[in-house]
Amino acid sequence: MNALPIIEVDGRRLYYTFVAGARNILANQAYLNKINVFPVNDGDTGSNMATTIQSVIDSIHPHKSYKITADLIAETAMTNARGNSGIIFAQFLYGISKEAGNLSSLNIPQFAESVKKSVPYMYEAVANPVEGTMLTVIREWSDFIYNHREIITDFNQLLIRSQEVAIKSLANTKSQLLALSRANVVDSGANAFVLFIDGIIDLIKTRSIRNLLHSKPAALILPSNNDHIPEEVKFRYCTEGILKNLSVDQKSLTKILQQHGDSIVIGGNEKNKHIHIHTSNPADMFQQLNDISLVTFHKADDMVRQSEAIFNRKWKIALVTDSTCDLPQELMDHYQVNMLPININFGESHYLDKITIQPAQFYSLLDSKNEFPKTSQINEKAFVNLYTQLSDTYDSIIAIHLTDKFSGTCFNSQKAAKTVSAEFNKPISVINSKNLSGALGLIVMRAAQAIEAGHSHDEIVAMAEQWVRDTQIYVSVRTLKYMVRGGRVSPFKGFIAKMMNVNPIVSMDEHGASFVFGKTYSQQSNMEKVMMHLRTENKGREIWNSIILHAHNPDAAAWYSSKMKEFTGKEPVAVVNISPVIGANAGIGTAAVALMFK
Repeated sequence: MNALPIIEVDGRRLYYTFVAGARNILANQAYLNKINVFPVNDGDTGSNMATTIQSVIDSIHPHKSYKITADLIAETAMTNARGNSGIIFAQFLYGISKEAGNLSSLNIPQFAESVKKSVPYMYEAVANPVEGTMLTVIREWSDFIYNHREIITDFNQLLIRSQEVAIKSLANTKSQLLALSRANVVDSGANAFVLFIDGIIDLIKTRSIRNLLHSKPAALILPSNNDHIPEEVKFRYCTEGILKNLSVDQKSLTKILQQHGDSIVIGGNEKNKHIHIHTSNPADMFQQLNDISLVTFHKADDMVRQSEAIFNRKWKIALVTDSTCDLPQELMDHYQVNMLPININFGESHYLDKITIQPAQFYSLLDSKNEFPKTSQINEKAFVNLYTQLSDTYDSIIAIHLTDKFSGTCFNSQKAAKTVSAEFNKPISVINSKNLSGALGLIVMRAAQAIEAGHSHDEIVAMAEQWVRDTQIYVSVRTLKYMVRGGRVSPFKGFIAKMMNVNPIVSMDEHGASFVFGKTYSQQSNMEKVMMHLRTENKGREIWNSIILHAHNPDAAAWYSSKMKEFTGKEPVAVVNISPVIGANAGIGTAAVALMFK
């Protein structure tokens, strides 16, 4: 017996339809990553689309009202959208929810009208719309739905008939874009939308919501003939941000973003926007955006490192650290070190250490903001994502992090390493440096040079234990004000220290915990005490290298540099403005020396 035609769709039917399409994208995200070559071949469209839609499946439940369900889907997708395709798709969903009126159910003509009117939402979100992408396929699919709204009177048949149009439109993307033609692939974002439609059709044909919610969909077999083609990375960071309480219109926002990069997509409503841009200077861009909005979320993926891992890796072992590693960018680049940033928050404003906020900007905010910055560890998911990407191209991974006494970052890295190592059957070793800042930087640099010299994974991990023991740091704090504000020192102790003009020297013990190495009545005396200690207590030990660190205190850094050169006979490997995460507690004016013995 034929099933009755579906002439209206309510919130529950909309929800299960979305879940069916979303699960098909999730099942095929590796395939979508594989064929991702436009706008850059960074291989993340599948992951971005999966992140965008997984949040909807995880966090919302079906409501009988079409409008309420559509609003929940759109809002959740936009908040969690990632990448060009993710934001474009979320913006299409936002258009559908916006154009649904306040109806609890929609008939076919009403649904077709809302779909048709949602297309401009996508195009207006993209600064430079390009045909032959997801935009084209959704537009041509929407045209079919709209043009057949009075002809086909069954929702299910309308969607089944639309599948052929979407597939044909997808096939045409290969001839519309030169990058796709060269790689002999269709557009990855457009393919994601077709997979979404395919998943809906499967639900219609099986008519089993129970099977939809409880079965595990099969993934496609990855094609072996669609290898990526190397290309120059024009802008380094694939960057995103959520802007709230925006004080300018979208046209003005677009002009601001165009000053900083390309691949610009702006989703959201009039006041709250989710932006995507490829830029080489995300910190400068967000500093400008902070004048016109509250920025509550940042993401910045290093496309240079991603490209190097695929096309130009120098060695077979990948090296990973976190943003408390104070090494100059040129050394990080030379050794292809992968760095994940620790999160920093000034009130509701969010930043990524050393990427969306640089030390000079941070120290300016530190004195001007009423709120004291709070930091949060890198979560396990971020490490899983990075280790998964690196495991595709490297034979093994070594990660070296700041002391586990200061952050859960090292622990999260270890958990992620265990998961990914088991999945890919590749060694991933996570080393607790029991240190931070320039001391961590020296350990990372020593490991990088060992990789360069051809040492094996196991040899480097074994040697790192000795490097950790041979590394020291001495931090001369100019004032305890910042430690008091951050809760590291009680207000009473801070008051007494200020009254007595006491300045501590902070170092790290063998377990990775900080301790007061000494204290004097001026920072200059502190630094002289450190140098005296190095000359007397470590006499006869040869220093492999040193790094000088400071928090907006170039005079103290210059003094330390000259004294260390005099002491060791060679220049420090670097003079670095200390990481904002460390500088938040050490405070402006801090100066430090980190060294490693041979």
